[in-house]
Amino acid sequence: MPGSNPPLVEPLSIRPAQPGDTGELMELLNEIIRAGGTTAIENPLTGAEFERWFLSGPDCVACHVAEMRDFSIAGFQALERNSRFPEGWVDVATFTRRPRIAGVGSALFPATRNYAREAGFTMINATIRADNEAGLAYYAKLGFVDYSVATGVALRDGTPVDRISRRYALR
Repeated sequence: MPGSNPPLVEPLSIRPAQPGDTGELMELLNEIIRAGGTTAIENPLTGAEFERWFLSGPDCVACHVAEMRDFSIAGFQALERNSRFPEGWVDVATFTRRPRIAGVGSALFPATRNYAREAGFTMINATIRADNEAGLAYYAKLGFVDYSVATGVALRDGTPVDRISRRYALR
């Protein structure tokens, strides 16, 4: 129903992603990509691409999953190094199953934040499409603050969409 709140999440268990999760995580992400409107990733990923981007590539730092009681994955959150950021910064990306279940991202963030802190990072960056209202609200609720806007970044079809960068200080 439009305007209604998403269902509340059942108790979740948060754990590091494992290689056996690739298929389910890739499908979760590809469903979001196909729906459009929230992620800057515009083309579905293969299993190898997903693993390189989120699990085992040279820029990967960590990936945590939120698992439901039936062992299906409700969402995941990944940390990656990005050469355009200063030393000590790490990039975060959060993806949750559709239809959206309230509380998944909030359940993932403590594990992600603690991992980043223990790994010696000082700042977490999140870059969110300006038309992703739920993503903007989520990162604001966690305490991320705006510091930069990339204006009019073209989507594959040429549509300009701003990208809002927010940061979360770990120290």
